[in-house]
Amino acid sequence: MSTKDFIEKDYYKVLGVPKDATEAEIKKAYRKLAREFHPDANKGNAKAEERFKEISEANDVLGDPKKRKEYDEARALFGNGGFRPGPGAGGGSFNFDLGDLFGGQAGGQGGFGGGLGDVFGGLFNRGGPGAGTRTQPRRGQDIESEVTLSFTEAIEGATVPLRMSSQSPCKACSGTGDKNGTPRVCPTCVGTGQVARGSGGGFSLTDPCPDCKGRGLIAEEPCEVCKGSGRAKSSRTMQVRIPAGVSDGQRIRLRGKGAPGERGGPAGDLYVVVHVGAHPVFGRKDDNLTVTVPVTYPEAALGGEIRVPTLGGPPVTLKLPPGTPNGRTLRARGKGAVRKDGTRGDLLVTVEVSVPKDLTGKARDALEAYREATADQDPRAELFQAAKGA
Repeated sequence: MSTKDFIEKDYYKVLGVPKDATEAEIKKAYRKLAREFHPDANKGNAKAEERFKEISEANDVLGDPKKRKEYDEARALFGNGGFRPGPGAGGGSFNFDLGDLFGGQAGGQGGFGGGLGDVFGGLFNRGGPGAGTRTQPRRGQDIESEVTLSFTEAIEGATVPLRMSSQSPCKACSGTGDKNGTPRVCPTCVGTGQVARGSGGGFSLTDPCPDCKGRGLIAEEPCEVCKGSGRAKSSRTMQVRIPAGVSDGQRIRLRGKGAPGERGGPAGDLYVVVHVGAHPVFGRKDDNLTVTVPVTYPEAALGGEIRVPTLGGPPVTLKLPPGTPNGRTLRARGKGAVRKDGTRGDLLVTVEVSVPKDLTGKARDALEAYREATADQDPRAELFQAAKGA
């Protein structure tokens, strides 16, 4: 990324968030936009692909506290046309002390000391004057993909195949961009991939070389496959391990599994957004699983033991206390989802008293006898008393 781009692009506007947005707000905005403009959901749509790149670039800066701080400082320093000389200033003098801003690295009395190049070098990942005498390694792009898991796979973990497309070194020319594999050093930037751009005030900024597009090399005979860029679109299938206990919508980062780097640079990262399907029996609440179990009226009234199914394991037996009301929740410890520390949550069992629709003769007679025996026990008496008192 050029210094100009770093300064002039409004990443907050790209993500649609205010400048004081929290990390959570930035992450939420990025996920929403990334899903909307993801290339997999907009096949053949060049505008959507370009928009996805802008969103990813904005998230890469604003999603990293250190990069965001550098970005905000650069925008504050260069915004709206760069440094502004004070009235009557000239020859690089300014009406504020850069030493206050950069911790004394700038020269006093408004002039620039030699340390300013070091400051900008740290800010834009470049060295000071003369530091760009060699072509720098370039980190590979980050890739984002999505995967859908079954409920059980999300709880227990799974290894899934992911097919990804990314830009990687062209195999036809070994990434040189030259048909014969013998590119020459760019005479404009002398192989640095960068050119200086004067901005007044006695200092300059650097941009990617317009002749070699920042590569530092020019192909004598451009490769027919990559058209001299040295990069080509490639597809590959990876076996990715999704850890146990992931939840729906979770974003997993796999370091070094993204697009390959250039000139010995490290590979980018792979981000996998997980979608989890529903289960016909079990639900989930944080690290706990949930299940609703029907019980008969005699079981609820008299108490006893009930067998409860578990996810992927044998049933467990729970003790049902006498007089258990409908809706009470029992707990089977250690039968839930896997936590980050390797332990498991619990299985929360909600009791649902089952009322029979059809009764046989003996069962009906027994229930009629029970009603007569408890005729003086009105369960609604306290309700009416409370309503009357209010």
